[in-house]
Amino acid sequence: MAKNKQSAMPEFFCDMHIHVGGTWTGKPVKITASRQMTLTRILEEASERKGMDMIGIIDAHSPEVQEELQHLIDQGHAAEHKDGGVLYKQTMLILGCEVEIKETARGEAHFLCYLPDLARMRLFTKWLSQRCKNVQLSSQRIRTTLRELQQVIADWGGVVVPAHIFTPHKGLYGSCTDSLAELIDPSLIYAVELGLSANTEMADRLLELHEKTFLTNSDAHSLAKIGREYQSIALGERSFLEWVKALRREEGRGVSVNYGLHPQLGKYHQTACQSCQSTQPANEQGRCPQCGFKRVVRGVYDRIAQLADAPAGVHPPFRPPYIEQVPLEFIPGVGPKLREKLYERFGTEMSILHRTRQEELASITGDRIAELIVLAREGRLVVKAGGAGTYGKILPLREDKS
Repeated sequence: MAKNKQSAMPEFFCDMHIHVGGTWTGKPVKITASRQMTLTRILEEASERKGMDMIGIIDAHSPEVQEELQHLIDQGHAAEHKDGGVLYKQTMLILGCEVEIKETARGEAHFLCYLPDLARMRLFTKWLSQRCKNVQLSSQRIRTTLRELQQVIADWGGVVVPAHIFTPHKGLYGSCTDSLAELIDPSLIYAVELGLSANTEMADRLLELHEKTFLTNSDAHSLAKIGREYQSIALGERSFLEWVKALRREEGRGVSVNYGLHPQLGKYHQTACQSCQSTQPANEQGRCPQCGFKRVVRGVYDRIAQLADAPAGVHPPFRPPYIEQVPLEFIPGVGPKLREKLYERFGTEMSILHRTRQEELASITGDRIAELIVLAREGRLVVKAGGAGTYGKILPLREDKS
């Protein structure tokens, strides 16, 4: 936690999109997430290792996840806040749910639904169970419209945030629409999530997003990925009510800094063939001109260029800085064992990436890896862009031939 220099209001590190992989009895929730991602383990990791002040669990609709949370409350390990949210040790939990909606004649898109408390999340679970096949699982397609979803969530005092909006795989702009107003009531959308393959510079090329708060969240499917993207938010205190005020930028609340992945490291930054990774555009038959595979995935960069109606570099006055970061797992040569040594010596990953001096890092990692970490901190690494579902890569330093 830090102080907001402009308002003297405390700031909190927040990652509002974290998946539950499995329940405390071993049942799957998010199929593609690690089974180690139980609710309690996520809370422990966020509080004790990552240093996150606030997190959003977006599988809190799952009945067994609710049972585990209720158990923590009953045992006195967690406590509900009067203004929404659940406090566990040093971390405030905001209850959320990711759903998939497919409007008629359009592609699927994911949306994050946040509610103030467990009681209202249980009501939402009951509503969902009548509109999806398996309410236990994450990211289920539900039989409804976006506007109906917005109204239901608003009636229960919650908010809807479009998830990873530009990605070709179930992002609102990436696979569903060219404009918010075509499908959604824009007045009920206070914020949008950029996703790993975009940053503020790219997203502000769309004028209709200039009034929206930008969120940068991890979409974590494993414990290690918690906090790979996050934001610093100025709040009076940590609660659901204060967080919604921040999304609406009311009473001095708001996002102060977006800390996001270098967009070229994202899985969908550039257009690429899903088979051979060629970056050539599809031919007239929709196939890759290099290998003939019929799955050339349009990248976020090209999709934004297609939709852009504002010049690059133009931002609304309230837009906070976007600071690009490279998580340790992307640094060549930094494996799990070395990460553990770094955590033991320097504490949290944020301390390692942003504050520890190069010579201190080198005492654990050696000179070359320490140099890579510092170059990442300064935005001077060479990146090979990702695409078609494959993450980008940090290119290693060239060997000194002299």
